[in-house]
Formats: sequence, C-alpha cells, structure tokens
Amino acid sequence: MRATPANGHQPAAVSAPPHNLEAEKSVLGAVLLDERHLHALVADEHLQPEHFFREQHRHVFAAMLRLHEHGRQIDHLTVAETLREQRPLEQVGGAEAIDELAGWVPVAGHAREYGRIVRDNALLRALLRITYEIQAQVAERRRGGEELIEEAERLIFALRGHDVLAKQRLLEHAVADELERLEQAANDRREVPGLSTGLRELDQLLGGLQDGRLYVLAARPAMGKSLLALQFARHAAVRERQRVLFASLEMSESETARRHLAAETGVDPGRLHLGKVKPEDWPALLKGAGETAGIPFHLLDDGDLSLFRLRAHARQIAVRYDELRLIVVDYLQLMRAEQPSGSRVEDVSEFSRGLKRLAREMKCPVIAVAQLSRAVEQRPDKRPVLSDLRESGQIEADADCVMMLYRDDYYDRDSERPGEMDIIIRKNRQGPLGQISTRSDNRLRYLPIERDTDL
Repeated sequence: MRATPANGHQPAAVSAPPHNLEAEKSVLGAVLLDERHLHALVADEHLQPEHFFREQHRHVFAAMLRLHEHGRQIDHLTVAETLREQRPLEQVGGAEAIDELAGWVPVAGHAREYGRIVRDNALLRALLRITYEIQAQVAERRRGGEELIEEAERLIFALRGHDVLAKQRLLEHAVADELERLEQAANDRREVPGLSTGLRELDQLLGGLQDGRLYVLAARPAMGKSLLALQFARHAAVRERQRVLFASLEMSESETARRHLAAETGVDPGRLHLGKVKPEDWPALLKGAGETAGIPFHLLDDGDLSLFRLRAHARQIAVRYDELRLIVVDYLQLMRAEQPSGSRVEDVSEFSRGLKRLAREMKCPVIAVAQLSRAVEQRPDKRPVLSDLRESGQIEADADCVMMLYRDDYYDRDSERPGEMDIIIRKNRQGPLGQISTRSDNRLRYLPIERDTDL
C-alpha cells in the first residue's frame, strides 16, 4: 500500500496540460467539409500541426497542409491516402476516425474561432513548459536572480517573437525594396506604375491601379458602375493578361458572359439579351468564345458573399496560380456579414476595412463598387460628392481613391451630352483630383472624350 502523507491529505492528481480536443476535431472537420477554411486558419490564425495536443490530430492537419501545397483537393479520402503513404493509417485511428471528424463540427463557418482555441491552448502549454523550466532552474540555484529573469524574458518573448518581428522591418530594408521597385519602373516601358484601367487619361490621374490600395467606384443605380468595373477587370485580364478575380453579387455569370461577348464581338447587346441572335452573328460569337481560352479571369457569382468567403477565394487563386493582380467586388453594400452587428452602418464599415486589409494582404489593387445615397437626388446639382457615400463614412476613410460617376442624360432627357459619363476623382490619396469624360459605344464600353473640364 502507498503511504499517506504525514499531513493526512492525498496527493493532488496531476492535471493534463491545457487542451481542447473538441476544438481540434472541429477544426479538422471544418476543413474536411470545406477546404477553403484552411487558408484562413493558416494565414490568419497561423495554425500549425504542432499546435494540436493529440498526436493523431497533428498528423491529420499536416496531411491537409501537404495536400494543399501540392494543389490537391482535401477530403476524407485524400487525407486518409496521404496518411497511408506516410505511416500506418491505424496510428491515427484508421479511415473511420477521419470520416468521423466532420461530424464534430458545430458550425463549419466558425472554423477560425475553433482554430483560435487550439492555438491559445498551445500557447498556454508552451507557457507552462517555460514556467516549469524556470522553476527547475530556481530550485537548482545555479544562476542568479537577474540571470533567471533575463532567461524568463527571453523564453516568453520567443513565444511571440516570430509574429511580432514579422510585422517589423528596418527602414533600410523598406528603402531598398522601394529603390528596386523604382528601378523596375524605370526600365519598364509602361506609362504608369500600376495596372492599367484601359482609359489612358484615368491612368495618368491615378498612376494606374496600384498594389495594396482600395479603389471605390461609386454611383447611383443605373449609372453604369457595374459595367465600368467589369470593363476595368476585362482590360486587365484580356489585354494585359493579369489574373483577376471578379466577384459579382448583382450580375449573374450569364450576364457577365453576355457583356463580355458584346464588347469583344460587336454583336448587338440587345439581341444577346433577348436571345435573338442572327445567323451572321455566329462566326463572331464562336470566335469570341474561343478566344476566352486561357484568359486569367475568375468569375465569382455569389449573391451571398461574405468577407470570409471572398478572402478564401482570393487566397486559393493566389496560392494555386502564384499570383492575383486585381480583385473587383460588385458591390460593397450587398456583402453579407458573417456575424451581423445589428447596425448596417457598422457592417458596411467592417466590409470596407476588410477590403482594405485584403488589398494589403494580397498585395494587389481592390476595386469596390459602391452605391450612393438618395441625397444626390435632392440637390439642384446632381454631381456626387464624398458625403453621398451610402451607409458609411468609413468607406471614404478606408479608400485610397474614390471615383464617382455622373451622367447628365440620366437626370435630363434633353441633355446636350447623351450617352456621356463623367468619372470624377473625389479622393486620391497619392495623386491629384480630376475628371475624365467618356462616351458609351454600341459594345457596352466607355471610351474617353477629349475635353477640358473643371470640377
């Protein structure tokens, strides 16, 4: 028999280190249900296999990462096969154990929350190990108090040092990168440093669409903002062969395809819309359709798009093709909040902040189409101003550039400027304000008009 301590108390049971197996299973199950969650877990939560407490879970997550790195689909069959190639599958409980993981997910959309729980517990375990190590050194009395404090600080800093240092850069390195960028721009024959919009006068005002910046394209309904945004996206993908993600919450993919065919073939847009194509239209349509092969234009037709889903799609494209040069969202106020705040103003503010973060994260320009408030209609002068941005002043604060559209013939049927549209630059963080005038043609395109204009 084991002796009872002299104080009469039984020894305290040794508790397990901090962990949450349910959260670990939920993370793995969420990725099995929708592999797009993996991007957010790795990029946002910095989740790694070593953060999992249970060894089997570490193996499963590592297998998911291997599949992702090789561009393969992630599901219970591919994960099981990957594990089988590395070690006996029975070490993780067999294929049945992987199948069961998907059933542990309370809400798949909360994968990041579960990932935070897993990572926080891993941090607590690491902190616990450090305290044990310091306690052991204190007990040994081999080092002085000041030395032990310095050692404790070093070990604790190491827990977060990677994340902290990742956000810090020496000025000399930033300047070196900027000189390299300037050298490339000097050797490049492009007229502007950024991605071209296809409208030369607009490019001169903006310097092109530049990486990491949020461009807001705002107008009242039926002004042509969706069409112009699509024109920018098409120019980048078709003419400059740059990879584009066009996320449409309003236009269906069928409508986007019709507008592309109209612009590229010259076939009357009205006939395409009504499906009354003439026999003589078919050669041009078939030629135009054939020329879409290989165009790096990704169309996301999702009327229920959230920031989370948009970020997941963008990351997936960037990882799979090793590039993403432009993101267009049509339009901002139609996005869905993952966790609605109860205030539409706060939700829209979060959308604009999220799109700005996405531009910086993906290192590419983001164009967000936005709708203006009815305040425009109540003024004698209908030309939009920044205060007309609907539902959120945060949009104005987050945007690097705000372009507003105005059509005189929208308000005046007898206008002397039929078919013309002004693009007014109301905010341009690193450039001048200005305006260019365009005219629509029979191909659903806006072409520049040479005219001197004053704001």
